[in-house]
Amino acid sequence: MLLYFAVSIQIFKLDLMLLFFIFSAQKMKFSTIYLKHVSGVMLPIPQYPIYSATIDLLGGHKVGYYLDETKGWDLNMEELERSLRDAKKRGIKVNSFVLINPGNPTGQVLSKKAVQDIVKFCAKHKLVLLADEVYQENVYDDNAKFVSCKKAASDTGLLKDDAIELVSFHSTSKGLFGECGRRGGYMELVGIDPAVKDQIYKLASSGLCSGLPGQIMMSLMVRGPKPGDVSYESHEQEKAAIFASLKRRSKIVSEGLNSIPGFSCQAAQGSMYCFPSVEIPEGAQKAAAEEGVPPDTLYAISLLENTGICVVPASGFGQKPGRFGFRTTFLPSEKEMERAVELFAKHHEEFCAKYDA
Repeated sequence: MLLYFAVSIQIFKLDLMLLFFIFSAQKMKFSTIYLKHVSGVMLPIPQYPIYSATIDLLGGHKVGYYLDETKGWDLNMEELERSLRDAKKRGIKVNSFVLINPGNPTGQVLSKKAVQDIVKFCAKHKLVLLADEVYQENVYDDNAKFVSCKKAASDTGLLKDDAIELVSFHSTSKGLFGECGRRGGYMELVGIDPAVKDQIYKLASSGLCSGLPGQIMMSLMVRGPKPGDVSYESHEQEKAAIFASLKRRSKIVSEGLNSIPGFSCQAAQGSMYCFPSVEIPEGAQKAAAEEGVPPDTLYAISLLENTGICVVPASGFGQKPGRFGFRTTFLPSEKEMERAVELFAKHHEEFCAKYDA
């Protein structure tokens, strides 16, 4: 059973809710959007599966928009308009839009212009923008910079004109803290009707029990040691060391996977993942069909059995027809990731030899 605790406080005239488990926040927000059989939510493809699962649970429609792998998983505004237009033709009333930036599982960091285009798109079509920004500290590309949807809405004048409904999510599970087990997170509500806020508060309050460890971690994340505090220097040194290592690991894995014949892997600009595409022999595709599983699931099981490496099949996140691959993290140590790249290459060669025979 998911337990969560929320307390609504006024911060710069905007509502902030502190939650024990960020998934609870996302589920509560979907619930108050009233997902009926004709309601739809725009989702990126690929996307974090919790969104599609929650929409299915609440009886809504998933309205996918494809990210452009050839351009580093960037957004294409024509694709957004196409997706929305097609959904309307099918009688779906799209009421919200999910953005994951930096991307999960794709690892891209959207440009300032891309984020501004999204907030304007949502305002134009009156869609509630659900901004998953939990990886905002995990930006490794020196030429990339995280831009929040709230900042983009402000820069484009949408906040001033009260022209957008925005819910932003953040969590202690990611970033440089990585405290997944503490289950702390928050959502900020901007431009949301007070009646809707009341319903969210009711849903949050129904959990009854507070998640104290999550609240403590959340406070530490947003109110860390200040200059002059006893722990400030050690705190900053540890954060810098963690970030530098993650940056090196992102390069080790993305470049390593991309160098394997039959693999194509975009650079991991941010988050904690690589999402390579993998060429799978026709023999393996036939074998997967006979077993009733997607080809990249067969591949992932083979990888686990032969190397001990556990990845998530790309089919679990959604992808274009005919594409195969997987998501892998780069959280283990640098030496372990270097060894993992060697094992990925060895396994792929042996896998292809087995099914090409």
